[in-house]
Amino acid sequence: MVKNFVKMSGMNYYIVTFGCQINKADSEKIAGALEERGYKLAPEIKEADLVVVNMCSVRQSAVDRVYGLLPKFKKFKIQNSKFKILLTGCILQKDKNKFRKVFNEVVNTKDLTKSIEPKHSNDFSALVPIMRGCNNFCTYCVVPHTRGRETSRPTEEIVCEVKKLIKNGVKEIWLLGQNVNSYKSSLKATPETSDRLNCESKNEINFPQLLKKINNIPGKFWIRLTSSHPKDFSNELIKAMAECEKVTEYLNLPVQAGDDKILKEMNRPYTIKQYKNLVKKIRKRIPNINLSTDVIVGFPGETKKQFENTAKLFKEIKYDIAYINKYSPRVGTTAAKLKDNVSPKEKKRRAKVLTEILKETALENNKKYIGKIIEVLPAEYKKGFLIGKSFHYKTVKFEGKKNLIGKLVKVKIIDALPWGLKGQII
Repeated sequence: MVKNFVKMSGMNYYIVTFGCQINKADSEKIAGALEERGYKLAPEIKEADLVVVNMCSVRQSAVDRVYGLLPKFKKFKIQNSKFKILLTGCILQKDKNKFRKVFNEVVNTKDLTKSIEPKHSNDFSALVPIMRGCNNFCTYCVVPHTRGRETSRPTEEIVCEVKKLIKNGVKEIWLLGQNVNSYKSSLKATPETSDRLNCESKNEINFPQLLKKINNIPGKFWIRLTSSHPKDFSNELIKAMAECEKVTEYLNLPVQAGDDKILKEMNRPYTIKQYKNLVKKIRKRIPNINLSTDVIVGFPGETKKQFENTAKLFKEIKYDIAYINKYSPRVGTTAAKLKDNVSPKEKKRRAKVLTEILKETALENNKKYIGKIIEVLPAEYKKGFLIGKSFHYKTVKFEGKKNLIGKLVKVKIIDALPWGLKGQII
């Protein structure tokens, strides 16, 4: 049935994406695959003949959102006899079995995106996956179960893709992977890919070497990367980030918890002392780096004292950004076998405590930018204001014309807020 979907023409499609940037990148490839075969993007979901739901299984709430769409789909089916729904993304086997009863087809993302040119959501920022899967098996995470083990894309294939993007005017490149640090190309480009990109893969290289290759591509553009695992963050990578002028001074370095015992329960193979030493080394080489993290509160067995260790870490590291998640069990993971003994109310309280600490440290960090002139890449326009990200991934809002979207603009910072900066064009 998948083949029937992608071969039909004169049909409208719409893609609903949940989850991380890797899911978003997959959706861009799915869009490319559909348009290559004659489908056209519907302006609204209700006008689509085919809806592709690209789901995330990391949290139960994400799965529940997919179920929440089903009444709407049932209504569309009554209105349009041609209407079909397809499900893909990060899907646990138990969820696949349930969703097969309500979706026309449930498919592996790789079956829809293999050797396909993505249709990027805009012409100035591009998501470039460099690897798939994960080998880490954190006890709370479903990714190794839904996306499989790590496989890296051929180096020259990635470089050729980025060259093409830069030639087409892209200003921001996101290198994506569940753990980009462990990138290692040992795969040769397929004949199909080599012909399309006019390239070939040679010797095996690691992630710092890949960064250097991309950094050496001519043109003015930024390189961003996500996500990184502390256990694989080498001195070689720190050196490469510091020396490559196009690699932006922003890093997501997930800690997940501030207590050694909880980290061990999570199968995160580092201690808080090791994590703090790593941050110290990174900041020594890249003093102005904007540091973000991921953290889970209310992991099974987490005591109030253990949570206080996380709060203490937040105060010490002084993060700029933090993605704070309340633990929820996912069937199929090791942690799901543990008793979820922290109440929802307590999880909410702990998340609030961290948010308040973050609010203070982020504001303190942002005030350092007042009076400075920085470059900003505007991505949206609202009521006379442009909103975009700086080289350091700071959100900046300033007055300007809509035609500046997607162009690097010099802005003087005139005010700082906890979650962003205010500026004016110079």
